[in-house]
Amino acid sequence: MNLKELHSVHFIGIGGIGMSALARWFNHVGVPVSGYDRTHSALTALLEAEGMEISFEDSEESIPDRVKDFTSNTLIVWTPAVPKDAVQLRFFQQNGYTLQKRAAVLGMITKEMPTIAVAGTHGKTTASSMIAHLLKHSGKNVAAFLGGVTQNYQSNLILHDEAKDVATVVVEADEFDRSFLQLFPNVAVVTSVDPDHLDIYGDDVHMVEGFREFVNLTSDKGKLYIQANALHKIGETKKSLKVIPYGVNGGKVKAANVRPRAASFFFDYEDEKQVIKDLQLMVPGFHNVENILPAISIALDMGITPKAIKEAVESYKGVKRRFEIWIQEEGRVYIDDYAHHPEEIRAFLSSVRAMYPQSRVTAIFQPHLFTRTRDFAKGFSESLSLADEVILLDIYPARELPIEGVTAGMLLEDIAIDKKSLQTKEGLLEYLNSNQPEVLVTIGAGDIDRLVEPIANWMRSYEN
Repeated sequence: MNLKELHSVHFIGIGGIGMSALARWFNHVGVPVSGYDRTHSALTALLEAEGMEISFEDSEESIPDRVKDFTSNTLIVWTPAVPKDAVQLRFFQQNGYTLQKRAAVLGMITKEMPTIAVAGTHGKTTASSMIAHLLKHSGKNVAAFLGGVTQNYQSNLILHDEAKDVATVVVEADEFDRSFLQLFPNVAVVTSVDPDHLDIYGDDVHMVEGFREFVNLTSDKGKLYIQANALHKIGETKKSLKVIPYGVNGGKVKAANVRPRAASFFFDYEDEKQVIKDLQLMVPGFHNVENILPAISIALDMGITPKAIKEAVESYKGVKRRFEIWIQEEGRVYIDDYAHHPEEIRAFLSSVRAMYPQSRVTAIFQPHLFTRTRDFAKGFSESLSLADEVILLDIYPARELPIEGVTAGMLLEDIAIDKKSLQTKEGLLEYLNSNQPEVLVTIGAGDIDRLVEPIANWMRSYEN
């Protein structure tokens, strides 16, 4: 299906963050967009304000006539979150329409536009947003589909200028459910390849094979920027690829002279041709310094000057819930992070330690998924031991049913510090009030995000 010849696009489940981004992109390029969702939301209100026709009734009658009347050249995009017996889904399946999941549609877009695809078991949302921002800030025509809401643009979508020359698209390439194998990158970035999603891949060997397959989808004579340790795991790639390993501690591209500060990290960028000194990254963390290295390299490849890159790096504000500093005052600091894998927690807490070497660090962690907690229990306990105190909340199940014997409490024994406890979400603020931490961090990918604002309000209110 040629996207430029589409008559219309209809979304089943249009209110999801990933689906709504696709809907906005199609609307932006001039394709009529309609959709169904079960409930009204801020996102659906935004889509309606941009001129999209949305219904909240799962019926044939609520499907627009232009969709009903044109079976050919009409694309139906659906999400598996919609029940299989949904009326609209059955109608389109039974009447000869082209139906595609979100990942396949992203693949169709990347087939028609020069594409930078960013994969990794962690770091991909930050790295892809950094690439998009450096290009956008420096005046390049860029579109981006991201896995989180950027602070610079307050959106997970960056829209290109249709009136300008051919745009580059930056896509976060998700390994979950092997979605990234639907893409057609010209430039690939791999930030990390650590065991994860073993419920999908079975074991880490098959997961690494999935990443190798993704890398080899890159166009002939394309480029692969890959974190140095990840390259060791993936091994050989197809010979037509130009492979550029990067890392804080080495590779063809590296960060040197990294200097942690309380609100930012300074570093020097070095590749085989040049050095850019004294870059200031306002989103702290050794891992964030590493994540921005491929963004700088890609910007240089695209002709952006070191001066413009330096300005773009300093203006990057980050992604919500990625090392998001809520409070930074003398005697009280509060930082929230989405980390949900042992290596992410290790990187996050190591950076917090470097920023506040004299302070006591209290970490609140909500494990995400029963299978992940079971598979990486020892790793979670080891990485959390970098804090001075650990508070564990119950496991957030997401898509999973409970597994007998798998609880947050199973992590306690191997956490190698004295002050550690299980707390309920309901009793958390009362517990914090009796302890009054100096540097407090919340960690996790579940509904711990609902506690962030109450914790910040509490911390602002208490007296030292």
